[in-house]
Amino acid sequence: MPVDMRWFPALGLLALWCLAAAPALALDVRFVPAAPRPGDLVVVSLEGEPPARVTGTLGERSLAFFARGRVHVAVAGVDLDTPARPLAWQVRVEDASGRARHVAGTLSVTPREFTVQRLSVPGSMVDLDPETERRALAETARLRAVYGTVTADRLWEGRFIRPVPGEGPGRGFGARRVINGKPRAPHAGVDFAAVTGTPVFAANRGRVALVGEFFFPGRLVVLDHGLGLHTVYFHLDRIDVNEGVLVERGATIGAVGATGRVTGPHLHFGAQVRESRVDPDLLFTLSVPD
Repeated sequence: MPVDMRWFPALGLLALWCLAAAPALALDVRFVPAAPRPGDLVVVSLEGEPPARVTGTLGERSLAFFARGRVHVAVAGVDLDTPARPLAWQVRVEDASGRARHVAGTLSVTPREFTVQRLSVPGSMVDLDPETERRALAETARLRAVYGTVTADRLWEGRFIRPVPGEGPGRGFGARRVINGKPRAPHAGVDFAAVTGTPVFAANRGRVALVGEFFFPGRLVVLDHGLGLHTVYFHLDRIDVNEGVLVERGATIGAVGATGRVTGPHLHFGAQVRESRVDPDLLFTLSVPD
């Protein structure tokens, strides 16, 4: 059968019209806070027609998104040692047909002042012998490996709660520590004063990723809340959970103690978003769609 070539231009125009009429992938990306400080949690949200897949980065860290209806959300962290500077970000979305778009920009990290803490502890807890130093370095590497683990599912639900009874925020996040007159690493968590034996609660639903007794943190528990978010509980007198167990928010995971390098009984409570050390007090006001 002969082909009427007069139809080809019309068919070409129809194809172009179909492409033009296809809805564009919405890329409305928002950051809260819009100008974070070192140690801040950042909620990244993408609103619009639900894409099939969302990926992205903030600085050198990957973003792990979860979907809630028309919104995709990721919780990111700005490490407490991040200098005030523009932090590059990018988000890529892909629809069910494989079409992809991405947007990129910068997020301005604003300055933050931290206090200076001067502490005195036994010299053996600061100037380590070679064997103890090797132990401490191995334990630090083990913690970092846990923090770098990203569970694909979001395990936490609703608000995070204070891990010990009482009211008020923890103290000392980001403090520049001078121990026995020598500058040391900044304090990466907050301290809650409490007497030995005070129960310690899971701040939210999560899986016990690590139980141990380390040189500096003493007896410890690390909870994996999913999507790269972990909380840590140091200097415990006792531990009431085992690795691998899923615990609910408010479950007792141990008791306050004075193990490890401490000047007295208290709970050191920390939060990590992957490798970023963030202010755990900000978890108590973290608001994401459920």
